[in-house]
Amino acid sequence: MNKDNLSMNMNSFVGWFIAAVVLVGGLIFWSNWEKVPAGYVGVKVHLLGSDKGVDTEELGTGRYYIGMNDELYTFPTFSQNQIWTLSKNEGSPNDDSLTFQSVEGLEINTDIGITYNVKADHATKIFQKYRKGIDEITSLYLRNMVRDALVTTASTMSIADIYGAKKADLMANTIASVRDQTKDIGINIEKIYWIGKMRLPTSVETAINDKVNASQKTVQRENEVAQAKAEANKVIEAARGEAQSKLLIAQAEAQAITIKGKALNDSPKIIELNAVEKWNGTLPVYTMGTSTPFINLGEIK
Repeated sequence: MNKDNLSMNMNSFVGWFIAAVVLVGGLIFWSNWEKVPAGYVGVKVHLLGSDKGVDTEELGTGRYYIGMNDELYTFPTFSQNQIWTLSKNEGSPNDDSLTFQSVEGLEINTDIGITYNVKADHATKIFQKYRKGIDEITSLYLRNMVRDALVTTASTMSIADIYGAKKADLMANTIASVRDQTKDIGINIEKIYWIGKMRLPTSVETAINDKVNASQKTVQRENEVAQAKAEANKVIEAARGEAQSKLLIAQAEAQAITIKGKALNDSPKIIELNAVEKWNGTLPVYTMGTSTPFINLGEIK
């Protein structure tokens, strides 16, 4: 091989090498651009060097160059919902349900859901505090806050109250506690809620249900007694009304007889006058010694 051919081969090799380096460098360069999607804010972290640490400015929607010395964390600013359940078909495949105790020391297990959002201008503050992404913050720190709040409040309540009338109070106190812990770091708790019913020891649940059923039956009997009394009072009032009506009628009739009797006593001729007015002029077949019954013709002139 002559020198000219060797020189040509070397030049060709160098050209291809340079092209390859440029291509690889370009691919590496473009692969280091990462995206902050719409509805998210980004936090850029420098791992090494004099500027090691968290950028103080949140990154809005767009693409950013993230070098080998950098990492990008994204935080959603829209509402997030997370559920912690016993079921493997909801949430994670693990048992994420929460357990706490009543004042009697009885264990209660339950499924809980949480809805929250991240304030866009607090993303760097959140990362500086927890040094985690939003999924890890939710599954670890927020879950612990909810569990601790439940444990603290439930430990002062009876099992009957937790399972019954004050269940809503327990949740309200839990929400207030978690909100108080997260408001200053930029996580806004929208709601925390029960999923399904609480899981109690079988004997305890049976005893509570029996007590509830007994109370319901007592209320039902009280209602039936009240209804029976109302019906009886209704009958009594009807009878009283009927008796009053009869009394008034009797009083009216007695008063009428008295008035009539007085009138007859004052004017005895009225009887004979009434008989004359009602007589049709026909004499009876049989008489008792008078020609005209009930009428004294000698006096009526």
